[in-house]
Amino acid sequence: MRLHRLDITAFGPFGGAQTVDFDELSAAGLFLLHGPTGAGKTSVLDAVCYALYGSVPGARQSGQGMTLRSDHAAPGVRTEVRLELTVAGRRLEITRQPPWERPKKRGTGTTVDKAQTWLREYDTAAATWKDLSRSHQEIGEEITRLLGMSREQFCQVVLLPQGDFARFLRADAEARGKLLGRLFDTRRFAEVEKRLAERRRATEAQVRDGDAALLADAHRMQQAADGSLELPELTPGEPGLATAVLTAAAVARSTAREELTVARLRLAAAESARADAEHHLARERERDRLQRRFAEARQRADRLAERAGAHREAQARMERARKAEAVAPALELREAAGLEHRRAAAAEAGARAVLPGTCADAGAAGLAAAARRAAEELGGLESARRAERRLAELVAERAVLDRQERADEDALHEAETWLAGWEAVRAGLQTRIDTAQEAATRAEQLGVQREPARLRLAAARRRDRLAAEADDARSRALASAEEAVAARTRWLDLKEQRLSGIAAELAANLADGEPCAVCGATDHPAPARKVDGHVDREAEERALAAFQRAEEQRARDERHLGAVREELAAAAAEAGDAPTARLAEQAEELERAYERARAAASGLHAAQEDLRRAETEREERIAAQQQAAVRAASRVGHRERLEREQAVLEEELATARGAAGSVAERVAQLERRVAELTDAAEAARAAEDAAQRLKDADARLADAAYRAGFDTPQEAADALLDDAAHRALQRRLDAWQTEEAAVRAVLAEADTAAAAGQPPADLAAAERAAADADRRVRDAASARDAAERRCAELDRLSARAAASARRLAPLREEYDRVARLAALAAGTSAENEHRMRLESYVLAARLEQVAAAATARLQRMSSGRYTLVHSDGRTGRGRSGLGLHVVDAWTGRERDTATLSGGETFFASLALALGLADVVTDEAGGVRLDTLFIDEGFGSLDDQTLDEVLDVLDSLRERDRSVGIVSHVADLRRRVHAQLEVVKGRSGSVLRQRGAG
Repeated sequence: MRLHRLDITAFGPFGGAQTVDFDELSAAGLFLLHGPTGAGKTSVLDAVCYALYGSVPGARQSGQGMTLRSDHAAPGVRTEVRLELTVAGRRLEITRQPPWERPKKRGTGTTVDKAQTWLREYDTAAATWKDLSRSHQEIGEEITRLLGMSREQFCQVVLLPQGDFARFLRADAEARGKLLGRLFDTRRFAEVEKRLAERRRATEAQVRDGDAALLADAHRMQQAADGSLELPELTPGEPGLATAVLTAAAVARSTAREELTVARLRLAAAESARADAEHHLARERERDRLQRRFAEARQRADRLAERAGAHREAQARMERARKAEAVAPALELREAAGLEHRRAAAAEAGARAVLPGTCADAGAAGLAAAARRAAEELGGLESARRAERRLAELVAERAVLDRQERADEDALHEAETWLAGWEAVRAGLQTRIDTAQEAATRAEQLGVQREPARLRLAAARRRDRLAAEADDARSRALASAEEAVAARTRWLDLKEQRLSGIAAELAANLADGEPCAVCGATDHPAPARKVDGHVDREAEERALAAFQRAEEQRARDERHLGAVREELAAAAAEAGDAPTARLAEQAEELERAYERARAAASGLHAAQEDLRRAETEREERIAAQQQAAVRAASRVGHRERLEREQAVLEEELATARGAAGSVAERVAQLERRVAELTDAAEAARAAEDAAQRLKDADARLADAAYRAGFDTPQEAADALLDDAAHRALQRRLDAWQTEEAAVRAVLAEADTAAAAGQPPADLAAAERAAADADRRVRDAASARDAAERRCAELDRLSARAAASARRLAPLREEYDRVARLAALAAGTSAENEHRMRLESYVLAARLEQVAAAATARLQRMSSGRYTLVHSDGRTGRGRSGLGLHVVDAWTGRERDTATLSGGETFFASLALALGLADVVTDEAGGVRLDTLFIDEGFGSLDDQTLDEVLDVLDSLRERDRSVGIVSHVADLRRRVHAQLEVVKGRSGSVLRQRGAG
């Protein structure tokens, strides 16, 4: 990566536009960025980082958004950073504009413009710049992909912060691990440790769950065995649990099978006794049944003798009914003829009642002749009926013409009235349309302003909430830090006390005749004694665990505080400094104005539709006027024709009506007369026929009764039985015969008669004996079933326990394997000699590479005296850390880097930074870094050491690199000729550039 040009406008301390030509500065390989304190040297580096990543380095990350804007900038000048560079063989130009609050173009007040980003690439063939993207996310991903580094890595390897590396030299293993972890992204190894620990916990939980299930089955087997199963005192997770449970289950199954055999033998004996009792009960029941059967037969025979007279009377009544059945057809025929004669006489009387007096005594033939004469007169009125119907049609047509004439007159009047006010209606509708269109335009303008106002208000509310949350997080972070310090102090105090009394702790394990673990002696004349307040190893470890928990809580609280601060900075950048109440008031006022404009604009479509409908109605009313005039002219001739035809018809009908009110009324009179005469003639003929049939039926009935042996037809009728009475009488006779036969059959049975001569059966005693035998069988069967269920349940639970034990075997093996791997990766295993975590091991390898790369430059800077080496020496809690030592060639001793002097620390940290830059570059995929910056620290060097450091930096040109030194040391201005000076003033800082020539 090589920087070519940097343009800064209204950024940081620079109020105007400033340009840095890195190609000119880099021509000498080494250039100086200098200026007084606070002038803005670091702001130049911030601008480079902001152009690449959209944020500034390190602790200055809170300076985002509108706070990047220069306080010296003119109100109408927007903050902008443009960087031109070459990376991965591509020449790119990145332009970033942070959000800023500018004056409104219309009216008073300010408005916020969103952040803007552009990425362009130089096309060598066309010698032009072409746009690539304007998306923040796409540009950020593209730059990170090309550089191969995150913002944190870039700030460490390109903008070398000497203060950070000086702290790195003096830091403990944990602090070094955090920095190296960010640079080399070893989170995946930490994730491996975490996943192994989670896997260990998961498999341990599965093994414990499996053992718990196995113990649960064992308890169920104990319940099934009625407590006869003895279980070992084991807990889930202990070895040997499965074998103990399976052994106890086998013993319980054997005992249950023996109990089942005994229960089956007892059941067989009880079933044999029950069979004997049931056989005796059956004999007693049969004897009791036969005795009761004989006694019942004797009672039935007595009842038959009592009803013998009634039986003979029923037989005689059945015989008379059979004789009367021969007369039944004649009786039915006589009854039907009488009913028909009565109906015909009644119909004739009704038909004659409506006839006039002249026809009341006429016979059937005279009535038929009168009906024919009335029908002939009715036929002569058909023509008059047609004329009367036509006259009614003419009257209806004239009424229709009158209604049409009135309707046309009303329509003409309404149309004339409506058309008279047309111009006023049209003008009013057009005014409504114009007003609604103006409101729609205003609503559209206000709608564009609503979303920015809402977003800014939401950001302001988020800013207020996060500010309070930041205060709470800060308080919690301070409290957790204090707790961590107190816990660490407590642990160290206890550790010191334990070390002071370690002799007593060792002496507690001494025994006479056994060698001492320290000196090897077998005599212990005066072993040390524990004193009051002695701290043992368990107390020390509890204190250490409490300190670790407090430290973890402190780290979590600090991470939470950092996250809240980042969110607060983003919200403040978006919301600005305006109070939330004022932003809410502005947003509400804008919303109300927008709603009013929308409400006014909502009537536009309705007004347009009303105007269109009004124009359509105007055309329809004009057409209706013309059509009404045409219809009025045609009605005059039609009315005259109707009046002439009506006069002719009225004259014809006056003759045909006679005394009736109308022809229809006359026709109705004649039709009624014809119908009445016809009905009367038919009724008279029917009455004559019915009288003759009644006479014939009487003669046949008298003859049939005589032949059947009855003196009169009435006697035959009385002797008849209907179907229900006949069936009831027949059932009585059949029941008598059936009962008599059954009684005789029972009394004739030999077994029944023999049983009647025996003593009465003792049925109650036999039933009691059978019930006792049955109860004993049920008890024995219940005992047998319980034993079978116990055996089945024990077999099932034993099989399930065996299956569980088989399933747990590979799971327990997997747990042992995973636990071993997790302990090895976490550094707690005895196999891990250095007790080094996996992530620490990877970081140690990286640190070893960094130390080797840094030593090549450190030896030159220190004239061959110092060498940086990585140390695996164990630190806190007995684990290997990320130790970094310096070897002094003058003394041949290896010592900690924290013992270096100020100047030695500077060039050691510089060498470390350059070495780290090389290693991270290789780690990032070999991205070439052609431009580096070194920030401060040169003031601590003497002249000789400064010359050696500058020689080392100058040697970087061999790799075609250019190095920018950021310093205000005056001697560097004489030694480095290519310079970029930052000059500060009341109106802001400016840049002055001078090349190597």
